[in-house]
Amino acid sequence: MRIIDAAEAASLVRSGDTVLIGGSGGGHAVPEALIVALGRRYLADGEPNSISLLHPVGLGDEDTQGVAHLAHKGLLKRIVTGVFVDSPPIEGLASEDLIEAYTLPQGALSILMREMAAGRPGVITKTGLHTFVDPRIGGGKQSPSAKEDLVELLTLNGEEWLFYKTMPVDVAFLRGTTADEDGNITMEEEAIFGEMLSMAQATRRAGGIVIVQVKRLAQRQTLPPKQVKIPGILVDAVVVDPDQRQSYLTNYSPAFAGELRVPLSDIEKLPLGARKVVARRAAFELFPEAVCNLGSGVSTGIANVAAEEGILHDITLTNEQGLIGGAPASGVEAGAATNYVAMVDQPYQFDFYDGGGLDLAFLSFAEVDEGGNVNVSRFGDRIIGFGGFINISQNAKTVIFGGTFTAGGAKLDWSGGRAKVIEEGRSRKFVSKVQQISYSASYGFERGQTVLYVTERAVFRLLKGGLELTEIAPGIDLEKDVLKQMGFRPAISPDLKEMDHRIFMQDPIGMADELKSKPKRKRAARLTELGWFQGVGSRGR
Repeated sequence: MRIIDAAEAASLVRSGDTVLIGGSGGGHAVPEALIVALGRRYLADGEPNSISLLHPVGLGDEDTQGVAHLAHKGLLKRIVTGVFVDSPPIEGLASEDLIEAYTLPQGALSILMREMAAGRPGVITKTGLHTFVDPRIGGGKQSPSAKEDLVELLTLNGEEWLFYKTMPVDVAFLRGTTADEDGNITMEEEAIFGEMLSMAQATRRAGGIVIVQVKRLAQRQTLPPKQVKIPGILVDAVVVDPDQRQSYLTNYSPAFAGELRVPLSDIEKLPLGARKVVARRAAFELFPEAVCNLGSGVSTGIANVAAEEGILHDITLTNEQGLIGGAPASGVEAGAATNYVAMVDQPYQFDFYDGGGLDLAFLSFAEVDEGGNVNVSRFGDRIIGFGGFINISQNAKTVIFGGTFTAGGAKLDWSGGRAKVIEEGRSRKFVSKVQQISYSASYGFERGQTVLYVTERAVFRLLKGGLELTEIAPGIDLEKDVLKQMGFRPAISPDLKEMDHRIFMQDPIGMADELKSKPKRKRAARLTELGWFQGVGSRGR
């Protein structure tokens, strides 16, 4: 193992190489110094060029950080990732067809790292069937120049499966907190583990170069062995960046690192508005001991609501980056969490998700069509991508899609526990046909999922063939504020009722008592027969 600087690390990348990059979203374990150095080298020398990037999670601060440093015409040939929304300059190259752009499910790419490490040909999974990544619909190709099929449809034992192919790797840019003199890497200050071990193993197997950015160095054989995340036998070079931040917004949070737990009062209380209203109504679907995922966007507000209502300890919130328990972060910090009880590698989290481990998934939506299909991945020239959305939405037992009813500046008044539209949004979100299918409603219904669509003024459920309106906010006009703002007419429940007026009040609404009145999460039948989970407070005992 050699200790080098970032510029020398960038010089190890050759034209035409595939560069694998670890990390997540808003700077969590992102090797920023290495990415910056690679971009500077290209601007100075015109080298390397025509490289391909592979990173399961989008990398950036939704502005200029992360892989945005590499958004130069000629530098990049291809990008394969879960989302582009974290890096608008990269999204711009893709929308102009200046790069081969692919967005594949974050979970499939994450698990693919492990398959590449083992020398297996790829990932075989049902995740993505009947969505835009299904090769019959789009194959995840987001630009005209993206010609290669990275996903194949297979039939095994009479069932359809998708096959995500492995990819060659020449250089890996990874990150940890501390490296010793033998290249052993720990991640004690990081907010996530990601796929660092699998990525290093995959690169080593392919004969590539593994470069790890860290904050500090330690003497050999002084790191706690059980904290070593990447063994030195997998590391070729280490770059020390003493100014390394935990994320783009946070220099260091001991709560993100799992060093301490913060009081629930430290978790931000949401002001009364559309986000809080949607999060509250969605949170009514919680039940004791439910294992949940919170997707990005409006659904992250459920963690804030749960903390305010004092029910965070009665449920288990998770995110796809590998955090279990506590309160997942939101906004640019999404991917981190506070007060979590465990952190696992991202591929193992997706194993759990794909295996149906989630009781409830709370996900945002951007478009919903008359069949109940959901689009989060593309709008005109805007290429968003899927992130973990497909893995989560397709495999959870119950899915609650949340979002505002219209897009673009709607204003509502919430006085007196009622909702009143002051100014309507500029565009519809309930449309006759979505531009890309991120969630297939017919496939979900076929698999027995329970699906709700929650907005600040109406709630729908999925029936065979489409949506049924089941709830409307007090104060909302059914025709003017709901039906006329949709691109189709949904079925209307004969038992149409008003949404709970407490949702539209500023003060806490007493969810703790309501939660206690609900049945707990179903346990293994064999243990239930033994009476392990019958009493109050029996959790896990």
